[in-house]
Amino acid sequence: MNLATVARRLDAYERLIRLDKPVGALLLLWPTLWAVWIASRGGPMIDIILIFVAGTFLMRSAGCAINDWADREFDGRVARTRDRPLAAGEIAPKEALILGAVLAAVAFCFVLFLNRFAILLSFAGLAIACAYPFAKRFVPLPQLGLSIAFSFGIPMAFAAIRDELPWECWALFAANACYAFAYDTEYAMVDRDDDLKIGIRTSAITLGRYDVAAVMASYVLMIAILAWIGIALRLGWPYHAGLSAAAGMMLYHYTLIRDRSRDGCFRAFRHNNWVGAAIFAGIALSYIL
Repeated sequence: MNLATVARRLDAYERLIRLDKPVGALLLLWPTLWAVWIASRGGPMIDIILIFVAGTFLMRSAGCAINDWADREFDGRVARTRDRPLAAGEIAPKEALILGAVLAAVAFCFVLFLNRFAILLSFAGLAIACAYPFAKRFVPLPQLGLSIAFSFGIPMAFAAIRDELPWECWALFAANACYAFAYDTEYAMVDRDDDLKIGIRTSAITLGRYDVAAVMASYVLMIAILAWIGIALRLGWPYHAGLSAAAGMMLYHYTLIRDRSRDGCFRAFRHNNWVGAAIFAGIALSYIL
């Protein structure tokens, strides 16, 4: 095997686990960091931060490999995904499964540095992450499954730091579930026409003409829950400034998705990274200022 072949294979693995597209990992990371900071009351230990950052990126990469394996028969028929390595035949299905398993195992090695409660929760998180890719075959709103999977870093953080799951843990979980449902519905709106042809179920299809309203309602509920958390925990003005900035971005998203164009919906999905970042900045600064 020459160097050019090795380089092509490594590039295919990189694209399989989306190292070239970090937005998905950041959408998973920001809410986890919200929980780390709130659970530690603004003073997280550096080892906890490193464990959760590494675990988040590893599990997201593992999830991408498993998702592409599950969707290998569909991705080639969808405009946005037909060039993915599995769909294009650059990687064999068993290679994707092996890589996903290896990445998940490495992530679990990081979890072993946490307490027993967090270790036990990690098994539930893994089960949810593995089940989600198959939800679109059976569930009318599979984005609800992703919203749970992408919120599981929150109870993991509280378990690791406080060894309990207090009310603010579940409030954050609910807020992020709304957030994830909103941005994953925007993502599903990009592929609506292709998904209708191949018979995949998504929230964009199930909701029909109410898709934009559902996205915006989810955003409103998310902001309302986060505002309530801030008031109850007496977080400072930077927190509420961060929420205000996030709300402004959500209004911008409305302008992108209201005509349901593929490009606009995809831009809105990607821009959600900045929503999570603004909220995290508000949380972190509220404990400093």
